[in-house]
Amino acid sequence: MNRLIATESRISHLYCSACGKKYAHYTLTDFAHCCNKPLLVEYDLEAKIDRTLLEGRENNMWRYREVLPVLDSDNMVSLGEGMTPMLRADRVSDANGFKDLYVKDEGLNPTGSFKARGLSMAISKAKELGVTECVIPTAGNAGGALSAYCARAGMKATVIMPIITPKIFKEECMFYGAEVMLVDGLIDKCGSLAKEIEEERGAFNISTLKEPYRIEGKKTMGYEIAEQFNWKLPDVILYPTGGGTGIIGIWKAFKEMTRLGWIVDEKMPRMIVVQTESCSPVVNEILGITTDESKFQKSIANGLAVPKAFGIDLIREVVSESGGTALTVSEEEIREGTLEFGRMEGISVCTEGGALWMALKKLVERGEVSKEEKIVLMNTGTGLKYLENLELGLR
Repeated sequence: MNRLIATESRISHLYCSACGKKYAHYTLTDFAHCCNKPLLVEYDLEAKIDRTLLEGRENNMWRYREVLPVLDSDNMVSLGEGMTPMLRADRVSDANGFKDLYVKDEGLNPTGSFKARGLSMAISKAKELGVTECVIPTAGNAGGALSAYCARAGMKATVIMPIITPKIFKEECMFYGAEVMLVDGLIDKCGSLAKEIEEERGAFNISTLKEPYRIEGKKTMGYEIAEQFNWKLPDVILYPTGGGTGIIGIWKAFKEMTRLGWIVDEKMPRMIVVQTESCSPVVNEILGITTDESKFQKSIANGLAVPKAFGIDLIREVVSESGGTALTVSEEEIREGTLEFGRMEGISVCTEGGALWMALKKLVERGEVSKEEKIVLMNTGTGLKYLENLELGLR
């Protein structure tokens, strides 16, 4: 790749999130984790970027290209991801007394989830760096997104899933031509196999936070939240947390926009981590509860069944800096919340999104969130992929 290519990206370097050691962004040869912690992308934001530059740009996540890592627009592998709607939850609000409740509906992304953002970015950068084969462990949605974007880029894709993953996710990957491998266990075991394939084949491993570019796609949710609220941030954001790339990315976006002057004198939102009682390592870590990984089980919210979060330190930092908190909901509550929200609002919420609604009710009962506040629920995917989990039947 020509390092002197004219570009709008302000990317500067990569750095270790633990010790700050810098790495080059234009090669794969320096890809390492010196402290076994995630690498993050840094940009040169000293020279301000006028946000009026956004006017008239494409209505997707690539509108923020100055703060994205791809240097050459020819390497952008896109299916139109991003700029998903911010929907007022009026009927739910009226029934429950909320003044300002919104849903950021990521289910309207290509491949039906927020994973499209991260995988579009990761595959675009992989293409720029000369990658021809990718591998990913997944609980479902990330596998479908990787498969689609690899197909778009002409790359080989290998997807590793728990054998218990619903059929629709497996068939989605095969539809896009990916090789699908099934593992008896949860996503942590899939991650171990992905590492083996990386070492044996030289495939680019796109495991959560094991490379730095998925987070750059996910952070565009934060830019959109600010823009959709006319650069005024909400009071509270609830996020269903598995690996945590999205919540870390959104927070990274808010901090970048502060440096850019795009948001001024804004009180940052309280970031709320939501997990299932069946698998809650992040909540346990934040609340100081002893974790017994052997007791973690599958969930009807597939994306929450992540026994180990590689970015746990970064997630904890986000919650602490924002003054947020973390909590769990039961599997039955997830099912109830998903159906209640869908039937009252007509929004196809995934089970992870349904978990947020029930978590919000708990937070209000505890007095930790006020019904008067501006609240955003991050619905991370379409509920249509989860019908098998919900087992609705004909009623």
